[in-house]
Amino acid sequence: MLQNILSRLDDSGNLIPRYTPPRCLLERQAVGGCDICRDVCPHNAVLTGLVGMAVQIDADACTGCGICVQACPTGALEYSLQPTLQNVRDQKAEDGAAAGEGEASLTCPQSGAGGPQLPCLGRVTPALVSASGAWGTPLTLIHGECETCPVGAPDVPQRLEAVVAEAQHLRAATGKPARVTVRAATPEDTERAVRVSRRGAFGALFRAGKAQLAQSIPESPLPFVDWSEPEERTPEEWKWRKLSLKPAPAADAPVHWPAPVVDDTCIDCPVCHNVCPTDAIDRQISEGGGVSLLLNLSACTGCMACLRSCPPQAIHEQAEWFPAAFSGPILLREGESVM
Repeated sequence: MLQNILSRLDDSGNLIPRYTPPRCLLERQAVGGCDICRDVCPHNAVLTGLVGMAVQIDADACTGCGICVQACPTGALEYSLQPTLQNVRDQKAEDGAAAGEGEASLTCPQSGAGGPQLPCLGRVTPALVSASGAWGTPLTLIHGECETCPVGAPDVPQRLEAVVAEAQHLRAATGKPARVTVRAATPEDTERAVRVSRRGAFGALFRAGKAQLAQSIPESPLPFVDWSEPEERTPEEWKWRKLSLKPAPAADAPVHWPAPVVDDTCIDCPVCHNVCPTDAIDRQISEGGGVSLLLNLSACTGCMACLRSCPPQAIHEQAEWFPAAFSGPILLREGESVM
């Protein structure tokens, strides 16, 4: 029974990703909008339309490959990261090295490889790769014949390489790159088994009842985001990217985290705040009528909707920040009066 529990890493039959409208650039009416999810879907399952649930997913066409989630720049589409993160963590041995063959692995069912599986490796994101690096766990991503796969897309291996590169940019500040291998399955991979540490095995058994209960409710969606709670506005992907910055970067080590800066041509209009999909930009008006723009760097997904939408083009992208920038709001702009 334990092997069956550990091999199921997806959301227990939940193929349809959660959609959070306030995080969608279409809903935010950002200049240029965004149709990445529709364009990357290999099954034409994503439909885009007018404001008010601007993204809809055809449940009959969706295979749960996760490519739309992987590509979404704002976290408007997402799956739960917890099951996959927990499994990679469970494959880590208690002595600090990875269990079994010295690695953690994730495979797709189409590959024929044994071990923990995802519906498609299109669900792998930079946060997962970075977390494996933080835990010191070598991670092997094993895919099948993507050219003919009915679940994902032919370019999944290339997308995985891009995900790994993004994670390594983030981890550069820690001085400890993730050890990741992306490769096609081999005949020997059919003999792979699910291997976990003793602590991981105990945790899996503890979660077994909950997992089996979840499987009895097919297509169970993630709970809605409570937008009244500021901490819930930040997608789990970006929360885990920040959490995975271990070992802690040195004070003078730049962290790759694209985010906006504002120059003196700003006219103090509210556009950047209005289009921000996670409310990372806070616009405050003082009693005297002055305007302050504050940035919560941890909540910024780097989508740059603010840059594209800024009327005077006063916003620019800054790719790297010192770790202290994550400790509190950053003052982007302090204006004397509202326009």
